[in-house]
Amino acid sequence: MTISKNHRRLATALTTGAMLIGSLGAAHAGMTDRAPQDESSVSAKSPGWHGITRKQVSIDFGKGWVTKAELTYPTGSRGRLPLVVMLHGSGHNDMNQTLPEGKGATFVPLAQAASRQGFATLRFNKRGVTDIGPVETKDEDQLNPDRPYEQIQEDAASAIRFGATSSRVDASRIFLLGHSEGTNVAANLAADPKTYGIPKPAGVIAMGVVGQDIRELLTLQLYGRLLLQMHDEFDVDGDGQLTAVEAVDGLIGQPKELADQIRPVLLDGDKVRVSTDVDGDGRIAIDAEAGAVLRESTKIDDYPEVPGLEDLQEYVADIARFPTVTEALPRFDEPTLLLNGENDLQTPARVALTADAAVGAAGNDDHEVIIYPGMAHTMNITPRFVPELGDPDQQVLRDVGRWLRSHR
Repeated sequence: MTISKNHRRLATALTTGAMLIGSLGAAHAGMTDRAPQDESSVSAKSPGWHGITRKQVSIDFGKGWVTKAELTYPTGSRGRLPLVVMLHGSGHNDMNQTLPEGKGATFVPLAQAASRQGFATLRFNKRGVTDIGPVETKDEDQLNPDRPYEQIQEDAASAIRFGATSSRVDASRIFLLGHSEGTNVAANLAADPKTYGIPKPAGVIAMGVVGQDIRELLTLQLYGRLLLQMHDEFDVDGDGQLTAVEAVDGLIGQPKELADQIRPVLLDGDKVRVSTDVDGDGRIAIDAEAGAVLRESTKIDDYPEVPGLEDLQEYVADIARFPTVTEALPRFDEPTLLLNGENDLQTPARVALTADAAVGAAGNDDHEVIIYPGMAHTMNITPRFVPELGDPDQQVLRDVGRWLRSHR
């Protein structure tokens, strides 16, 4: 999960708070199904949907917001099917979790993969999102409601309740698939379904696991990753210190924004910056010397008053009130699958391993974790420190399909 302004659509990343809805009947008031689209025209325009019926539906989230959603299921299937409900990363995401700059739509291939295994799927626009793009409303009360994270969880619960009422769905076989922020949402809902008025989920798939406190994640995203990169890409001899040559060479090929941030910490021209080299040995200790300067420049120790996060302080404070995946998921005793990219610097792989270990320690025998070499937060192969957004890798889709098939 990242909440940098460049990636607020993902996390993926963050929006919204509300009152619990205890009554299943009241939660469904106003929910409507629209007629299904013509299958042939949809398939012709959208590769990958062949043999899958796509039904456009609307879900009333309450507080004046009715969201667009799509229920899919294998064409020609009979009876009630198990359902996968997809829970987004942070930000104002549409039902496809459309990525910026046309980089992909992460939930589309996942929905198609689930459908090929005989599952129905439900994808929905987040509160404040009116259409694919994402296209956002101008209503600030919907885009940025009070208690923003709590509202996200309540909206997800509304979507699950809606899916449970479909004539195509087996309400006892609803699986939650969350990405980034959605892993936290899925874990909290699965751990306490009665509070949220939802059927107990049959399983949870978590991709890009939010298993750490939000402050720890932000410290990594805004500060720690810079030190990691210096160790990994600048420190050629691995001694934890940078010479002027290592610093100059390390900046070659780096994106301008990153180079502009690191250069004044390490260098004055082509010489080591004297003000950073506190002990005057002609080298810069990455952690002790460069780290001290970066702590000051990023203002990470002023949390939550960190520059650049002014618009997100309410969200940060709200999500901190809820358990992380590591804390919540062990209270869920049904099957779990945790997936993480080894190169993920937004939700690090180590945290997924820790969360999975906690699930196992709680006595759940049906748990699995997969760490993918070369993959980052959107589960695609990409450089570690300058990741490119993209759809999940085919191996991820195969593993999700395999796991769903084995738990159908």
